[in-house]
Amino acid sequence: MPDLVIFDCDGVLVDSEHLAGEALIALHEAHGIEVSRALFASIIGMKTVDGLAALAASTGRALPPGAEADLWPATAAVFRERLKPCEGVVELLAASDLRRCVASSSHPDRLRLSLRVSGLDAYFPEDAVFSASEVRRGKPAPDLFLHASARMGVDPGRCVVIEDSRFGITAAKTAGMTAIGYTGASHMGPAAADALRAAGADHVFGSMAEIAERLRQI
Repeated sequence: MPDLVIFDCDGVLVDSEHLAGEALIALHEAHGIEVSRALFASIIGMKTVDGLAALAASTGRALPPGAEADLWPATAAVFRERLKPCEGVVELLAASDLRRCVASSSHPDRLRLSLRVSGLDAYFPEDAVFSASEVRRGKPAPDLFLHASARMGVDPGRCVVIEDSRFGITAAKTAGMTAIGYTGASHMGPAAADALRAAGADHVFGSMAEIAERLRQI
């Protein structure tokens, strides 16, 4: 059995990426910048600042100065109204006594809101929730997962990471951890499983029930 299970938040604990995409695309559209769903999908798993920089490079246009500040209020509004846990995750958390934590690219305000609105804060104490804002490099660098394992006092080789993005899978494997890809969230397309395997995922599953069974076998 692993000594620690590290959960990504967006797209793993909460079905949030399609909602975050709506807010981000609308903000860019308000400033005359077209961001397709496919282009948004290419930045899922990145820190916000890295993702916005990647979008600017792809579109050839950056948001005007200060516009980034409007992204979080718009995202928070749609989260409060429509955010839900990923299907089966509550059952997995309630039935498992494995040590666990969260390590997310989201900034702390978004991370706290996501867990609170979804009711998943009951399963993760504050000292077991880590944001990429706490490290220098975001995913696909391993910094966040290594930071989380160090704070939890667990050797990286005894950690299992559950991720929905190729950046997260790469980060987990670079950190020396077992990586499980999850493809059950709303934003995942038919090619998602292959993309996670290509990034190095040790296992890829479409349901939390399958992940729960695999955790019992590791």
